[in-house]
Amino acid sequence: MKRRTLLPIAVGLLVVSLTFTAFAADGQSAETGDDTRPNVIIIMSDDMGFSDIGCYGSEIQTPTLDRLAADGVRFTQFYNTARCCPTRASLLTGLYQHQAGIGHMMGDRGLEGYRGDLNDGSMTIADVLKTAGYRTYMSGKWHVTKEVRPVGEADKHNWPMQRGFDRFFGTIHGAGSFFDPNSLTRDNRLIPPDSPDFFYTDAISDNAATYIRDHARANSDRPFFMYVAYTAAHWPMHARPQNIAKYKGVYDCGWDAIRDQRHKRMIEMGLIDPKWEMTARDKKAPAWEDEKLKAWNIRCMEVYAAMVDCMDQGIGQIVQSLQDTDQFDNTLILFLQDNGGCAEGLGRGNKVTYKADPDKIEPMKPGELQYDMIPKRTRDGLPMRQGQNVMPGPADTYIGYGLPWANASNTPFREYKHWVHEGGISSPLIAHWPKGIDSARHGKLEQQPGHLIDLMATCVDVSGADYPETFKSNPITPPEGISLWPAFNGKPLGRPNPIFWEHEANCAIRDGKWKLVRKGNMGTGKTTPWELYNMEADRTETNDLAAEQPELVEKLSAKWESWAQRAHVKPWPWGQGKRKKKDK
Repeated sequence: MKRRTLLPIAVGLLVVSLTFTAFAADGQSAETGDDTRPNVIIIMSDDMGFSDIGCYGSEIQTPTLDRLAADGVRFTQFYNTARCCPTRASLLTGLYQHQAGIGHMMGDRGLEGYRGDLNDGSMTIADVLKTAGYRTYMSGKWHVTKEVRPVGEADKHNWPMQRGFDRFFGTIHGAGSFFDPNSLTRDNRLIPPDSPDFFYTDAISDNAATYIRDHARANSDRPFFMYVAYTAAHWPMHARPQNIAKYKGVYDCGWDAIRDQRHKRMIEMGLIDPKWEMTARDKKAPAWEDEKLKAWNIRCMEVYAAMVDCMDQGIGQIVQSLQDTDQFDNTLILFLQDNGGCAEGLGRGNKVTYKADPDKIEPMKPGELQYDMIPKRTRDGLPMRQGQNVMPGPADTYIGYGLPWANASNTPFREYKHWVHEGGISSPLIAHWPKGIDSARHGKLEQQPGHLIDLMATCVDVSGADYPETFKSNPITPPEGISLWPAFNGKPLGRPNPIFWEHEANCAIRDGKWKLVRKGNMGTGKTTPWELYNMEADRTETNDLAAEQPELVEKLSAKWESWAQRAHVKPWPWGQGKRKKKDK
């Protein structure tokens, strides 16, 4: 190993120098000559709230993640971008999503920050680590290109294998049935499910574990990077009966009781400060005692819990494959979520509707590809059903779990996926690495804020890779984040810049203990007045200090505006008339 000392960084009134271990880019330790570089696995779930796993306060059974947390470090203030594809763009590139070309979804709005495709000025973690000799694998959801039905090979320019991955299994599009996902792909070829018993969460886990075993057999002399992007627990609420059965009766108490129970556990765990006021139940959610469709809503949350449970089982399978191949101790595992709980009301209309004629059973042909986000029929021909009292879980249902349960998922915070209040952007981050995290830190909580932009810098740091200025003859935007490795072992990060957000004209900046945030209207581009919160005293954002500190509001808003201009957030498309292409 060799030591790398950074330049002095001002932290408050102190000046500190951060020194940490770094690996040579060729993988050889300067002290021993051994290849000591770790494998890196980033695991991300989809549409889950801050309190949805056991080690962050949930009643959902997640023993694998709980064990990783107990033998690693949990971050209490880690952030995503509030939405699926912007988060994926930021995670993969170490840039703010607008800098990578995906400021919103997969539509091209004709603006540099909103092209709906990863741009050539960005590199993925896989691209960078391959330059340092890493093998690279991905299993799961891609969702950073609009080309989901390619006409020719050129349309695949932003598919995983064209962006640095050696092997890929997963979906190119974002959402879809768990029993028959659209845009299912192996390497560069669209494929149908390979079994009548296919379930996407299980397939993601199976393929990830296979890559680990294959790597140990064929490439044991090299480390690997793997990105595992689950679609659990994104709608539709799909799960296997045996997993649903585990949660029978757990949610009969309703969402108010679940929020209270989680809140108490989070305080006991030290994840949140008891002085932070618990946010009130969302006004759009009825009190549980007034809910008229209790049985249906109970079932929705039972299925949601089963989806999370199934994912944790799959992560256990990944961990087992590492242990079986003697790669566990020197693998950095990072677990996080792409946005907060989702309050979208998909499939929750007051009438039962069908996507195809309910009187006809028309099975799909063997080998037929699925192209619809919401299939019209299941593989065996059943028409897709949506609406109240359609009990979710089976393949012929397509329903979200609803705002009240999302409110519980995001305990104790405000708002949801889409918004940049804490409920929309707060994510667990579990870091586990036996050889890289001191045992004295096992089970500890890390309070320093982190963001997706930091994952690239962390991977570059632990791998000893060099981040290039150009790649494939294109100038590359420098990464925005900082390495989180020092924080794994209790050292200060010395973050030099604030953290910023924008999504659908929802805007925020986090600078030290201060957060400035406002809501936006993507139709008009208009925004509400800025709100100011002291995150040390009030992370639940219940006491707006903007009127009391107008000078601080002006200072922070000026920083946000400067960033927005630099990072291609502005000009933004909100309120600017028709889109160039419909968002997908």
